[in-house]
Amino acid sequence: MGLILRLLVAAGLAADAYVHWAFAPDMAFVQGGAIGGDALFRVQAAVAAAVAVLVLVRAARWTYALAFVVAASAVGALVLYYYADLGALGPLPDMHEPVWYAEKTVSLVGEGVAALAALAGFFVAGRKGGASDEVPAAEPAGRV
Repeated sequence: MGLILRLLVAAGLAADAYVHWAFAPDMAFVQGGAIGGDALFRVQAAVAAAVAVLVLVRAARWTYALAFVVAASAVGALVLYYYADLGALGPLPDMHEPVWYAEKTVSLVGEGVAALAALAGFFVAGRKGGASDEVPAAEPAGRV
């Protein structure tokens, strides 16, 4: 079960990273804020990709927690900015986009799957013999 959860988290975050990277140039024209929409999308893509690799390499509670935060925050932002026009928020540009298209669906499904699988992985990895790849520290040599 641990491998399946890892693959679901990584695949969902990979879909998120792909869509954000592909749409970053289109977000350069978003108004407001000190951070450009293109930079925001590129950072999201890079973070999602890095966390996907991290979960694949090391399935521990902290990596699943990190994956959950990345994926769930992306779902929250996508849904919030679809329904609400908040304008620019501090350094963030006005990301309101009340249209829906296939790539947005791919991103939402990927982020949602990653968030749910990461949440499940967090609890499975916390059990003894769960999905964690962490190896307990060895006893120092020479001690009996």
